Amino acid sequence: MPGPVQTNGMSSAASALQMLERRQAVLANNLANASTRGFKGEMAFSRIMGNALAATDTAVDLTPGTLTQTHNPFDLAVEGDGFFVVNTPSGERLVRNGSFSLNANRQLVDGKGNTVMGENGAITIPNGRVDIDAAGQILLNGKPLATLRVERVAAGTDLQHEGGTMFVPDASRQSIPANERKVQQGFLEESNVNAMAAMTDMLSVLHRYQAAQKTLRTIDEARGIAVTDDRRLATLPQVPA
Repeated sequence: MPGPVQTNGMSSAASALQMLERRQAVLANNLANASTRGFKGEMAFSRIMGNALAATDTAVDLTPGTLTQTHNPFDLAVEGDGFFVVNTPSGERLVRNGSFSLNANRQLVDGKGNTVMGENGAITIPNGRVDIDAAGQILLNGKPLATLRVERVAAGTDLQHEGGTMFVPDASRQSIPANERKVQQGFLEESNVNAMAAMTDMLSVLHRYQAAQKTLRTIDEARGIAVTDDRRLATLPQVPA
C-alpha cells in the first residue's frame, strides 16, 4: 500500500489555489441568486485530506429568507423549516419557492410547470375563492378541498441542489405534522443570500488567491535558481582530495 503523499511548498500552494477557486465559484453562484426567490445559498469550507492537502466541501445553508407579501392567493411560503413537494420528470423534489399558479387544467403548478403535490396527489382547483391555512389545507369557498404536502429533512442533512431552487430529497424526509406547519398564503420567501456579504467574501478570497499565486511563483523561482546553481557547480573542476 503506497504511503501518504509528501507535501511541499509547491503542492500546498497549488492545493490552496484549487480550494480558493472552488470557494469563489460557490460565492459567485450565491451572488447570482441573491434575488432568486426560495434560493438557499451554499457554504464552502475546507478540510484536510489524508495527505495533508486542503480540499473544499460545500453544504447548503437552510437559514430561512425573509417573507414578502404579494397578496396572490397561490403564492405560498413556509415559515421556519419545511418544504413543499413538486413532481418533476426526474421525480419528486423539495422546494421553498412557493410561487405557484394554475395550469390549463387548473392544476396547481410551480414556475416550471411541475405539479405541486397534495396528500392525495396532484391538486386541481375549480373556480371559487381559495384560502390556504397554516397547515396547508386548501379551502374552496370555505370547504376543504385538499391539503398540501409539507415535509422536512433531518437536522444536519446535506441536501443536493438541483435546478437552482430545488432539492433532491433523501431518506430522512418526513411529513410535518399539521399542528407544526406554518404555511403563509400570499407570501413568498426571498433568497437567504446577503449580496453585500457575498461580495465582501469574494474580495477576501480574491486577495488570498493572489497571495497564494505569489507564493507559488516565489517558490518556483527559488527552485529555478537552485537548479541553475546545482548545474553550475556540477561543471566546476573537481578539487583533488
